[in-house]
Amino acid sequence: MSDDVRDAGLVAMISSILGGNKRAAESVAPPPLIEVPPPTAPTNGFELVEPTPDTPPAKLENNSENDSGDAPDATPAAAKPVEPPAKIATTPDGKQLLPAEAIADLVLGELRKLENFPATGASVTVYGFRHWNAMITFAPFSTTFRDATRFRQAMPDIVFKLRRFVELEI
Repeated sequence: MSDDVRDAGLVAMISSILGGNKRAAESVAPPPLIEVPPPTAPTNGFELVEPTPDTPPAKLENNSENDSGDAPDATPAAAKPVEPPAKIATTPDGKQLLPAEAIADLVLGELRKLENFPATGASVTVYGFRHWNAMITFAPFSTTFRDATRFRQAMPDIVFKLRRFVELEI
């Protein structure tokens, strides 16, 4: 057996283990993407908090020790003022500045909308600066090779759409 034949057999075996048949991977079409609405932030940095109708009103206790007519402190814990959320930082062109973990959660949330995406075992890593990017990895046996290929092919489109609205915070 010549070295060329043995090398060709070895290359075929390695490619079938690592990447499968290249033609089979190319024939798998990426799933259609769902149109993502842009993330919205309150214009003034505060959100309106509506009281929930299922919370009962606070009851005043009749305190016999307090005969002076002054009502006891009737401010229940739920009626205390709600602190506003931290203001979301934005760039001059209107993009939200988010840490890498938050962007990874956004990408993972978009991937979870795809058919057959695993509930566990998928991890998204966000890297870069100006033109950030994302990488997806799967735990062993969390998904099939064909599905993992579909999800990896969908990643560039999801990242491209999110880059229009989100910038990586350093």
